[in-house]
Amino acid sequence: MESTLMVLDKVNTPQDLKKLSIEEMNILADEIRSLIVKKVNTTGGHLGPNLGIVEATIALHYVFNAPKDKLVFDVSHQCYPHKILTGRKEGFTDPAKYLKYTGYTAPEESEYDLFKIGHTSTSVSLAAGLAKARDLRGGDENVIALIGDGSLSGGEAFEGLDNAAVLNSNIIVVINDNDMSIAENQGGLYANLKLLRDTNGQAECNFFKSLGFDYYYVEEGNNVSALVEAFNNVKDINHPVVVHIHTLKGKGLPAAENDKESFHWIVPGALDNKPAALGNNPESYESITTDYILDKYAKDNRIIAISPATPGVSGFTKEFREKLGKNYVDTGIAEQHAVAFASGLAKNGAKPILAIMSSFVQRAYDQLSQDLALNNNPAVILVYWGGITGADATHLTKYDIPLIANIPNLVYLAPVNKEEYLSMLDWAITQDEHSVVIRVPAAGVISSGIEDKTDYSVLNKYKVVEQGSKVAILGLGNFFNLGEKVKILLKKNLGISATLINPRFITGIDEELMDSLKDNHSLVVTLEDGVLEGGFGEKIASYFGGTGMKVLNFGAKKEFSDRVPLEELYVKYHLTPDLIFEDINKCLD
Repeated sequence: MESTLMVLDKVNTPQDLKKLSIEEMNILADEIRSLIVKKVNTTGGHLGPNLGIVEATIALHYVFNAPKDKLVFDVSHQCYPHKILTGRKEGFTDPAKYLKYTGYTAPEESEYDLFKIGHTSTSVSLAAGLAKARDLRGGDENVIALIGDGSLSGGEAFEGLDNAAVLNSNIIVVINDNDMSIAENQGGLYANLKLLRDTNGQAECNFFKSLGFDYYYVEEGNNVSALVEAFNNVKDINHPVVVHIHTLKGKGLPAAENDKESFHWIVPGALDNKPAALGNNPESYESITTDYILDKYAKDNRIIAISPATPGVSGFTKEFREKLGKNYVDTGIAEQHAVAFASGLAKNGAKPILAIMSSFVQRAYDQLSQDLALNNNPAVILVYWGGITGADATHLTKYDIPLIANIPNLVYLAPVNKEEYLSMLDWAITQDEHSVVIRVPAAGVISSGIEDKTDYSVLNKYKVVEQGSKVAILGLGNFFNLGEKVKILLKKNLGISATLINPRFITGIDEELMDSLKDNHSLVVTLEDGVLEGGFGEKIASYFGGTGMKVLNFGAKKEFSDRVPLEELYVKYHLTPDLIFEDINKCLD
């Protein structure tokens, strides 16, 4: 333990905080910040949000009596100080244990964590449920929801606030207002938050009061003394109340204070100030996409790019956004609205391109189905990071195929290389008959060097890359190269020249091609970088169900894996070339 941890050495639980003076809590805040900076720079993770919430977390645990009092974190981007104060500081003081605890709240780790949370705008709804259940059973604990201003743009946040305001009992909503989402806040609500900040909470126009909440404002949201006073004022209150605190995102780290967007989340070593080598900017599917959009926008003012508050995922940099100007829209954290907005744009003649992370697609399922596909409007949606990963359970990106591929009218495409991707983009923005979704390749850029001249208006036509016999391999998108490796093993070990197919279309079956396989094939193998249940492979298996064709489907199991190394998952799911070959060999025998 570092000798500089003068106060944290004495704090192992929130109860220990209650023995500290205000001066000691200020020292504690500095110590916690130092630990967070060092740990996150080593492992990567959310930095700015955690640095900004330190004092508020200390004050919450000082005033309230967790775990009896219930504290719900929204999205968990700001839970590191909470973890340090609730028995998990070893995960921040001991480098050997940096990865012991997840970056999000997790009930399996601690009784102080109520929910596994990694998606945004949920805390008020969850807290309202806790409060109502308390009232039904006659409890007396405080229920506190901590939500950032960026998360307020999500539809569930509005719904939760609307319902919580009429509970007529204790529920305390702490609004952590640092005037930022991941990037800049977008939306009309933020004008009112600014007005409240500018008037020290005294403005007559008050969104929270209009809903029926009692309201307190704390201008110095990084002042422990002011926060303790405010929280003491609302502790054990008998009606819904909002405590609006003004904090500084990235506090204590000048780089994070000055560039709040870049330091929202960082990769390991981001603070080491190692200048990037000149020319060391390899082409990526993000750069290909932004270059493509800018080129098309220069020729067609109807092109408009949309992000639901996650521009970094798709490479929508500040420079890119500035070049597009009014033809770029950040909807705020509002995936449902973003999809419906894109549908409306398409309906009225614009050419919207909505970029969204695979893990967040599920937040807009109803809009994909009802507002977009049912109306068959020609919006273009780009799904990033789709595939099996070793991510936290809250951010798994393997479920987009079953979600999207089973909605009528949607055309979901899986390019294998740069040329296919660009060709699919060209078709998607020029056609007006379908809602089109493209699964942006998740690995490094692969280029064939040959222009793709496929007519994608002829739906569900797969590409036979190499014609063979006995075994047919369908390698979808990210896993086409895996299919190539399996084909080599079949030839080398069994002398089988397998047919290799690039499906390209996720949402339909090339029935003519599949029927032709019956003549000289006995086994069809599908490979997909996603969950099997409801996925691409199961459609192929179902098609052959009434025939004598054997089908092997390879993909992920339906489970919430949590920070399991990708290599371990590949072995578990039999997604290595050798394991796939072994399964094929057994099936042929």
